[in-house]
Amino acid sequence: MGRKNDSFLLVGLFLGLASTGWAALYPELVHIGGLFHPEDNLQEIAFRYAVERVNMDRTVLPKTTLVPIIEHVPTLDSFKTAQKVCNLAGRGVAAIFGPQSRTTAGMVQSICDNKEIPHIQTHWDPKEVPPNSVQINMYPEPHIFALALKAVVRDMGWKTFTVLYQRHEALIRLQEVLKDHGPSDPPVTVRQLDEGNDFRPLLKQVQASSESHIILDCDVDKIIEILRQAKEVKMMEDYQSYLVITMDLHIVDLEEFRYGRTNITSLRILDPTSQDVQNVVQDWIFGEMRRGRVLQLTASQVTTDVALMYDAVHLFARALHDLSSSQRINIKPLSCDKQDTWPHGYSLINYMRVMETKGLTGPVKFDNVGLRTDFTLDLVEWQRGSLIKSATWDPQIGINHTISDSEIRNLIIENLQNKTFIVSSRIGAPYLMFKTNGEKLTGNDRFEGYSIDLIDGISQILGFKYEFQLVPDGRYGSYNPVTKKWDGLVKQLLERKADLAICDLTITYDREGAVDFTMPFMNLGISILYSKPVKQPPNLFSFLSPLSVDVWLYMATAYLGVSVILYFLARLSPNEWQNPHPCNPEPDELESQFNMPNSLWFTIGSLMQQGCDFLPKAVSTRMVAGMWWFFTLIMISSYTANLAAFLTVERMDATIESAEDLAKQTKIKYGAVSGGSTLSFFANSNFSLYQKMYSFMEQTRPSVFVSNNAEGVERVAKSKRTYAFFMESTSIEYVVERNCDLQQVGGLLDSKGYGVAMPLNSPYRTAISGAVLKLQEEGKLYALKNKWWKEMHGGGACKQSVAVASAGPELGMSNVGGVFVVLIGGMMGSLIVAILEFLWNTRKVAVEERASFLETLKEEIRFALDCAANTKPVRKPKSQSPAGSSTPSYDKLQQPRDSQ
Repeated sequence: MGRKNDSFLLVGLFLGLASTGWAALYPELVHIGGLFHPEDNLQEIAFRYAVERVNMDRTVLPKTTLVPIIEHVPTLDSFKTAQKVCNLAGRGVAAIFGPQSRTTAGMVQSICDNKEIPHIQTHWDPKEVPPNSVQINMYPEPHIFALALKAVVRDMGWKTFTVLYQRHEALIRLQEVLKDHGPSDPPVTVRQLDEGNDFRPLLKQVQASSESHIILDCDVDKIIEILRQAKEVKMMEDYQSYLVITMDLHIVDLEEFRYGRTNITSLRILDPTSQDVQNVVQDWIFGEMRRGRVLQLTASQVTTDVALMYDAVHLFARALHDLSSSQRINIKPLSCDKQDTWPHGYSLINYMRVMETKGLTGPVKFDNVGLRTDFTLDLVEWQRGSLIKSATWDPQIGINHTISDSEIRNLIIENLQNKTFIVSSRIGAPYLMFKTNGEKLTGNDRFEGYSIDLIDGISQILGFKYEFQLVPDGRYGSYNPVTKKWDGLVKQLLERKADLAICDLTITYDREGAVDFTMPFMNLGISILYSKPVKQPPNLFSFLSPLSVDVWLYMATAYLGVSVILYFLARLSPNEWQNPHPCNPEPDELESQFNMPNSLWFTIGSLMQQGCDFLPKAVSTRMVAGMWWFFTLIMISSYTANLAAFLTVERMDATIESAEDLAKQTKIKYGAVSGGSTLSFFANSNFSLYQKMYSFMEQTRPSVFVSNNAEGVERVAKSKRTYAFFMESTSIEYVVERNCDLQQVGGLLDSKGYGVAMPLNSPYRTAISGAVLKLQEEGKLYALKNKWWKEMHGGGACKQSVAVASAGPELGMSNVGGVFVVLIGGMMGSLIVAILEFLWNTRKVAVEERASFLETLKEEIRFALDCAANTKPVRKPKSQSPAGSSTPSYDKLQQPRDSQ
C-alpha cells in the first residue's frame, strides 16, 4: 500500500515539474497592438473578437492570454501614427496589426523593422518587401492576383475590352492583362474615371464605341453609382459584361439590377455563404449584445480586409504557440529613442512565414519574404439576384469551373423566359415578305416568310418572344475600311439596336469577328443565274443543217466528178459498147449507155438510193459504181441519223455552262450584289480565275453591280442573255422555281451557310444554336425550305419543265472525210482498170487487123475523146470484104451516126 502511494507521489511530482516548465516557456500575458482608422470599426471588432476566440481556445495558447491594445490613427497623418506606434512599442507589444492606409503603413513598417517587432498587414500593397523586414501581408500577392485576372479574361474569351479605373494603382493590378494583349490583337481602351460623381460623359463615349466588355477598377463605394449611371446610358443591356476588380463585390447591393441581364463578374477570397463566416458573425453579434451594444451585421457585409484581420490574429497566435514550444519568450518594452530591439521578432515572423493554416479566407501560406502566394479565389457572377460561384482559381491549376454545361444552359434558358428579342431583318423573298391580303396589319403580323417561321420555331423551344424590325439601309452588313464602320444588319447588332439578325445573312470571316453566329440553318454556295437558251425560229432550209456547207460543196463536187469519170471510163472500156439492136447479130454500130446525161442520172439515182434501168458492165465502171454506192451509203446514213436529231430536237442558241465560260468571253457581262458576301468572295479569293473575274466586274461600265438580289434577277430576265448574276444557290433555287425563263448554270463556287447573328459574346448563342440543331434533327428545317421554296407564292411552277437538249453539232469534214478518201481511191482504181482494158483492147484490134499498135491506139483515143460520137462502128473481119480487096480483115470505120 505504501509503494502504491509512493508511485502516485512520483507521478504527481513529474507532472508538476512538467507543468512548471511549460509555464516558464509560455508568457502569461502577450500584448498585441492594433492600429485602426476611425472608419475601420468593423476591423476593430474582428481584431478584438479574434483575440477573444484565441484566448478561449486552450489548444492554441494554453497558458498565455493575448491582450489587445487598440490605437486609432488618422488616415493621412504619418506623424501621429508614428507616435502611436512608439507608444505601443513602449508598452511591450509582440506584434502590430494594421493600419489599412498605405500612406501611414510605410511609417509603421519602418519603426517595426527598426525595433524588430512583427508587423502584420491586411491591405493590398504592390511595393517590394525590403530585405530583413519583419513584415507579413495577409492580402494576396499583387503579381499572383494579376495572373488570376489574366486567366479570367482569357477564360471569358475577351478579345477586346475597355478598362475604367479610378487610381493609377489599378494599372499595376491589370499589368498582366494588358501585357497578355498582343500587338496583333484588336486594340483595347484604357480610361480613367472622372473626378466627382458624374461618370455619364465617359460612359457615353464607351457606349458610342460599341464596346461590350468593361473592366472596372474603383472603390467599392463607387461601384453601385457607376453601374447605375451605366444603366442610364444603356450600358447595362444583355450583351455588356463587367469584370469588377474588387474582392468585396458581395457587400455591394446589386438588387436593383436583379432583373437585368448584364453579366457582372468578380473575384473573391472570402465566401460569405460559408458556415465558418456565418458562425463568426454570430459570435460578434452575441458578443456585442453581452456588452450592451447592438451590432447589425450579416455575413454578406463582412469585407475582405475584416476577414483578413481575423485570420491574421489566429495566424499570429499559432506562430507564437510554436515559438513558445521551442524557446522562452521574453517580451519587454522598447523605446523609439533607443537602439534596443526585441530579440524574438525575427523568429516569430519566420514561424509565421513557414506556417500553413486555414482561415475565413481559405488556405493561408506565404513565401520566404512574407507575401501570400498560395491562395484560392472564387469567380462569382451576378445571376438571379445573387452572386453565384461559377469557378475557382489557384496558381497551380488555374481556372476550374464548378458549374456544369447543363447548369449554364438552364440558367440561360431561364433568362430567356418572357424576354422579348428585337429581330432585325430585311425584305427579301422568301425569307421575309410583306403580306398582301389587303388587311391593315401591324407588328409581326405584317410579315411572312422563312425567317418568321424559323424564329418562331426557335422561340417555341426556348420560350422567348420576338419583334421584327427592318434594317434602315436594307443592307446585309459590310465593313468600310475608310470609315472603319459597319453597315446593314451588322451595324444594328453592334449598336445594340437589335438582339438578333435573321435573313439570308452569310457567315463570313469578317462578320464572325464583329458579331456572333449560330450554327448554320442552311448550307449553300455561290452559283450563276442566267437566262435559259432561246428557241431559234424555224428555218426553211433546216434540212441542210445536219451537214456543214463544206460537206455539201464537197458532195456536189464528188457527184459531178464521179459522173464525168464514169462517162470517160465507159467510153474507154470496150465492154460498155453494146449492140443497140439485139435482133441484128451483125450490127454496123455499137452504142454506150453511159453518155453524159445517163452518167449524171446514174450517179444521182444512186445518191438518192433509187437506182436506174441500166447498170455498168465493165469492171472499171462497176468499180466506180461500187465505190460511189459505198460513198452514198455512208453519207446518206450519216445525214439521216443527224437529220433526225435536228428535226425532232429544238435547236437552241449558244450558252454558258460554268464560271470558266464566263471568264473566257466579254460579250456576256456578269455581276453581284454590291457590298455582299458574294462580291467579297471574288475580291478576297486567291484563285487567279476569280481575281480576273473580279477585275472585269470592277472595270465594266456601266456598273454590273446591283443593290439587292431582286434587282439582279430583274436585270438577268431583261438582258436577253447578255448578263449573268452571281447569287447564292438557295436564292437561285427560289427564283427558278417561279421564273421558267431562268436557270442555274454550273455548280457551286464555294461552300458556306446562313446563320442567326447576334452581338459578340452573346450569352444566348449556345441556346439558340441548340434550338437550330433540334429543328434540323426533327426535319423541320427541310420542311420549312420545301414550304417556302416549292409550295408558297407560285413555287413549283416550273417543276414540269423538262430541260431541252440541244442537237449535236453538224457533221464536218473531220466526221465524213474518210468517205471521200474511199471514193477517190475507188475512182483512181477504176481509172487504172479502164486504161488497162483500153490498152488490151487496142492491142487485140491491132493484132487482128495487122495494124500498127500506135496507129490503132491513136485511132481509139481519138474516138474516145470525141464526145459528139454516141455510137461506135463495128470492125468487120477481112473475109467478109470483096475478093481481092486490099482492105484489112475488118471494114474501115464508118462515119458515126447520131443516136436519136
